[in-house]
Amino acid sequence: MSLNNFENMPIQRLISFNKLLEYYDELAKSEDSFLADKAKRVLDAQAPHPELREGFTDLTLLDKHRAVIDIILEDTFSDVLGANEIKVASLPYDNTIFKASKRFQNILAEAGPDFEPKIRNQEEEVNYIMAAVVVLNFYYGFKLDFSRPYFYDIPDAKGVMHHYRILYNADFLELEATDKAKEMTQEDVDELLENYDKIELWQEKIPPGSFISKGFVISNMFDVTAEHSISEIKSALISNEKEKEEGSFMENMQETFRSFFRLKSITVGFVAYNDQQDQFECVHGGGIQSVILGDEEYVSCESALCPGSYQSLMENNEFFAVTDVNKYFELSGGIAPYKNLKEAGYQSAIFAPIADNGHLLGVLEIGSPNKNELNSVVATKLEDIMPFIITSVLRSKAEEANFIDAIIQNECTTVHSSVYWKFQEEARNFIKDSLYGEEQPSFNEIVFENINPLYGQIDIKDSSNARNVSIQRDLMIQLSDISRVLEKAFEMTKLPIYEELIFRVNNHLDDIKGTLHTNSEQAIFNFVMDEINPVFEHLKGEDKSLAAHIASYETNIDKKTHSYYDHRKNYDTSVMTINKKLAALIDKRQEEAQQMFPHYFERYKTDGIEHNMYIGDDITRERRFSPIYLNNLRLWQLQVMCEMENKHYRLKPELPVQLDVASLILVYNTSLSIRFRMDEKRFDVDGTYNARYEIIKKRIDKSFVKGTSERLTQTGKMVIVYSQKSDELEYLRYIRFLKSKGYFTGKVEIVELEGLQGVAGLKAIRAEILYKKDKQSERTYTYEDLMEELKS
Repeated sequence: MSLNNFENMPIQRLISFNKLLEYYDELAKSEDSFLADKAKRVLDAQAPHPELREGFTDLTLLDKHRAVIDIILEDTFSDVLGANEIKVASLPYDNTIFKASKRFQNILAEAGPDFEPKIRNQEEEVNYIMAAVVVLNFYYGFKLDFSRPYFYDIPDAKGVMHHYRILYNADFLELEATDKAKEMTQEDVDELLENYDKIELWQEKIPPGSFISKGFVISNMFDVTAEHSISEIKSALISNEKEKEEGSFMENMQETFRSFFRLKSITVGFVAYNDQQDQFECVHGGGIQSVILGDEEYVSCESALCPGSYQSLMENNEFFAVTDVNKYFELSGGIAPYKNLKEAGYQSAIFAPIADNGHLLGVLEIGSPNKNELNSVVATKLEDIMPFIITSVLRSKAEEANFIDAIIQNECTTVHSSVYWKFQEEARNFIKDSLYGEEQPSFNEIVFENINPLYGQIDIKDSSNARNVSIQRDLMIQLSDISRVLEKAFEMTKLPIYEELIFRVNNHLDDIKGTLHTNSEQAIFNFVMDEINPVFEHLKGEDKSLAAHIASYETNIDKKTHSYYDHRKNYDTSVMTINKKLAALIDKRQEEAQQMFPHYFERYKTDGIEHNMYIGDDITRERRFSPIYLNNLRLWQLQVMCEMENKHYRLKPELPVQLDVASLILVYNTSLSIRFRMDEKRFDVDGTYNARYEIIKKRIDKSFVKGTSERLTQTGKMVIVYSQKSDELEYLRYIRFLKSKGYFTGKVEIVELEGLQGVAGLKAIRAEILYKKDKQSERTYTYEDLMEELKS
């Protein structure tokens, strides 16, 4: 078997003991007879084997000359220190070992007969550039830092992984140039350093086979398992990737803790502490388990801990060790946490508080199936890693708080992306004022001026009437069922009080049969809760047949509303479904619209979907506004609202209550200012002059066609309200264009609105919408189509 010399590498390697033997050559001349005799003994042993000086690549010679090599290396590997030193003789950056100390041999023996030590992160072949850097340092004398740590990872007899740092002693290496070696200048080195990844350049400057390495290295090793484990724990805890690798994160952490404690069988868990609720809570993600919680999501601290563990963890912030679970389980009568530990199969455990300045953040749990394996002495080792765990938990809590804030902002008080830059700008100003000593820095108001507004709504037709009908039906059914139970009670007992209750129930029924009055629902609810329910509770204990009728009645009672909730549920479900589907459609289409030109957008759900849009120069920082973008957004809005109408048309047959919708767009051709209302967390028009726009928005959907009792909004028609002739012509042009795209039938009428309070002179276009039976029949068009139509 021959040494792999990597033919295309700059250094060819030979195993040689020449450098060490030269030391003995000098020692043989010593006046100290003992040292001289010893040196001559070594030299005499080597003399018959010149290849040990000249160098060789045949690895079989290592076994052939084993006895001689042992004599040569006798002083280097002292028997006196061999039981403690971890040392080997080998080639650098190679796993070929030809001499080892007793302790290293024992370490390998514990690892098992099939284990072969390999240098961690060592490439199969030595990197060409790495070898060339060695030449630049040790032959040419250029000082380049190429050092890096090397490790052996070797398990012990129990399977616990130990980590050994390798330190090379290269005193016995020689580097000789061949005829292929070239002269090297500082300019050459500078060029190489500027082109580290250009292997051809390195091969040109330091050709393959231009040097020969003769000798060996002494590798001194040190057990750095504890330090390595601490580093691994630190790296794992600060990594942002652990959430993405839920299956492997905790598995890797378990192995690291086992190496740290040198205990193969231990298991690590963690539980978070909620100081507001004074309870322990599970940590979601990462595969993290908790013996304190067991199968629960959360548990109160007092019920999870015994008095002793509560005092240690919660009050003193000190670790709590249980050396014999069975013993303390019996002594305590099986209370927590011994009950959970025993059920989990642990015989010893350590609970370590994770606390920052006296504030408990959580508890680290370490359990073992072996009695006494975990104890108060072992627990002291946690002092080395606890600072990293505390830092990680604090960081996680800060990230969780930021994430919660982000969710709240996204779900509740959204700052739209188009104007977010303005909020960031003011936030920076706020921070700057705080840093420079402002006593009461204020967050300046966010105002955008000369903005063009757009408004649209798709309203559920006659929603109030539909809601009242559903309430009315549920109340009538509930009262009828109540009446039947009372009639059976009266038949059985003949008590006049039940007859009087029946009379009052029937009065409520008669009251709501025609029209549901404003106070009827609350009056009936109070009547049932205060007078009917107590009577039914009494009747349950009087007769089994009555109890069965009452039980049948109660199965129809909704737990949240405490009343019949069938028709109302169907109505609420229908409204929520319409809102959800239509909101999802416009939200998705908004992403496309923002790419055309950034603008502010907000939508909210009522009995239908309303939306506001504002576009203008003041909102955008990077792009210049042009009126064509306003025209484009108007056309986009008209198209998308037709799509929302079609979405509802296809959805309607699936609804529990088949509600209709009506659409309306308000065209306002005067620019205005909007201001962010800090108290309401939303934008609103700014100033009394602009308030006219808000008045129109709130009143137009209830308006009538002038001179008639006909409502302006109608099912199946898109209503566009405006005041200027130019707006009328613009939207008629859009309608003709969208008719060609299959959105309108072509039937259009122009009507005047009955005068609203404080507003007059409004007109409206009502265009009949063309509906499609399926989504596949819809046609689409490009942004270029829109632009061409606007230019016509």
